[in-house]
Amino acid sequence: MTRSLRRDLYAAGAAVLLVTAAVLVGRRIEDTSRTLFVDWPPLLASWGPHLGPGTPAALLLATATVAYGPALAARLPWRTLLPLTWGTAMAWICSLALIDGWDRGIARRLTTRYEYLQVIDRFDDIPAALRDFTQHILLESPDNWPAHIAGHPPAATLTFVLLDRIGLRGGGWAGMWCITVGATACVAVLVTIRALADESLARRAAPFLVLAPAAVWMGTSADAYFAAVAAWAVALLALAVTRRSLWWAGASGLLFGLTCYLSYGLTLIALIAAAFLVLGRHGIRERPALLVPLLAGLAVVPAAFTLAGFDWWEAYHLLVTRYHQGAGGIRPYGYWVWANLACTVLITGLATAAGLRRTGTALRHRRADTPGRAAETRLALLVSAALLALLVADLSGMSKAETERIWLPFAVWLLPSCALLSHPRAWLTGQVVLALLLNHLLLTGW
Repeated sequence: MTRSLRRDLYAAGAAVLLVTAAVLVGRRIEDTSRTLFVDWPPLLASWGPHLGPGTPAALLLATATVAYGPALAARLPWRTLLPLTWGTAMAWICSLALIDGWDRGIARRLTTRYEYLQVIDRFDDIPAALRDFTQHILLESPDNWPAHIAGHPPAATLTFVLLDRIGLRGGGWAGMWCITVGATACVAVLVTIRALADESLARRAAPFLVLAPAAVWMGTSADAYFAAVAAWAVALLALAVTRRSLWWAGASGLLFGLTCYLSYGLTLIALIAAAFLVLGRHGIRERPALLVPLLAGLAVVPAAFTLAGFDWWEAYHLLVTRYHQGAGGIRPYGYWVWANLACTVLITGLATAAGLRRTGTALRHRRADTPGRAAETRLALLVSAALLALLVADLSGMSKAETERIWLPFAVWLLPSCALLSHPRAWLTGQVVLALLLNHLLLTGW
């Protein structure tokens, strides 16, 4: 066993200890004071071993991807690899969701009392609903919004309203929308790595993006959809600065604006975007006009919602108040500030813990003597920016619990660190085992 592999295993072992501590301490707190508001800390889940119709498909897909995924990712044409990655990720998410069955696993996820489909009928007059949106955020306000509607800007809810308007009604269509769009986040990350780091690293990352334990929560969660929009905003920015494309810059700005109106917390994606602008600064210097369509595109969605009568800043301040009126004001910061990181281990897997160790090593020993070393350093910078965004979200205290779902948009950018690992099949096997255990032993919810 090499020294590097031994250190990878130490990092994975430390991640196991973190999760174990979060489970044991969380169980103690919940048994004594019941202030965590989760049944199986640190996850919002309950113990419930089960099998389902998705079990055989998940096992078959996982086995095939571990066995053949790394080799196929290395040699397939790039234009073939991208749709194959999307399709396989979507199949993995669906098969895991169907372990709970179609009804509980997909069709009912977005119809519970906390979810977006509960308020579709209140958006019959969309302009009026947007003008009055902030009037229903606080708990004491009349007809206050359910938790997830109050907790997000209205573009999130409006997405499902528009799906309903075009005939894609009900939880089944909403769930499949989130799965189908959410799975494209893998492709966006690959496009970004190829543009700003190296194609070979993107190919090595592909199987880890597909088989991430995060898939357990991507089916079916609106945060999977948010993750994809944010990921494509970043990917188009990478294409804009490397190809000097005004069109990609404008499209990136448009998606960044939409991202901020899907989730308040995703303004932190700006930290990742800033790192990408640093890496692509030569493109900006050669064509500074790229900033014009980027900023113009960025203004479109905020301008549209502001003209419609929705005040983002007012809504955010009201949300902070609403957050502390509910469970968020009771959940202990001293536990969740580190237990959230245990949730991150569970959605990104032990391979990512080892990959982050390699990321740190790549940054400490920055070398540009070969193209491969330089590409690894650039990838490490991308991953580090995502980790920084996640840590800021953690320290803010506005993400206490349920981060296995809420932090999906940041988690997808940590997974590429696995491209730096040796023995990819062994690490992939660990990722698959973790995902299957989580989905078969726990009943997850949000």
